[in-house]
Amino acid sequence: MKIERPISTAPLPENAKKVFQGEIFGIYQWEVKCYDGTTMIFEKAKRRDSAFIIPVTEDHQIILGVQEQPDKPLFTGLVGGQIDEGEDVLEAAKRELLEESGYEAKDWLLFNANQPVSKLEWAIYTFIAKGCKKVAEQKLDSAEKIELKIVDFDEFIKIVSRPDFYDLGIRMKVLEALAFPEKMIELKKLILE
Repeated sequence: MKIERPISTAPLPENAKKVFQGEIFGIYQWEVKCYDGTTMIFEKAKRRDSAFIIPVTEDHQIILGVQEQPDKPLFTGLVGGQIDEGEDVLEAAKRELLEESGYEAKDWLLFNANQPVSKLEWAIYTFIAKGCKKVAEQKLDSAEKIELKIVDFDEFIKIVSRPDFYDLGIRMKVLEALAFPEKMIELKKLILE
């Protein structure tokens, strides 16, 4: 599967210079000539891209993660995480699914790829993993606790619509499907068939 990296609505310019590198974010700055002839420094953060997964079991159940991390309150979300440097996007998704759930999938479909924040260079890839089967125990990072929650499609829609659901991109797709019945039919077919 060839996966193109989505382009930011405000790409990092070639003349941007990295001025800081933290554990997660790099900060880039560049000079911009303003309309009145003056110049200003613009800034943008950059981080490793992420892969998230909507895992669907062989019996058409969807796996979500009820997660706890030291820096945020309990939330429900998709399994997934950062793509390691040099790692293929799909391989990262497969690794994250196995680590965070203990499941492997038979079939993979890229559901969505975007850069949701113009001032942050960060691509998010969301996959639907079909035919998921439990093959191992979870191997979680030391800063995460994830309890798996296995639900049917209707419960998935309810959970994703709640404010404690972490992934805004998926919530937007679900809200669109709730507003337009034909979109809900498409979404259900895409996830379950």
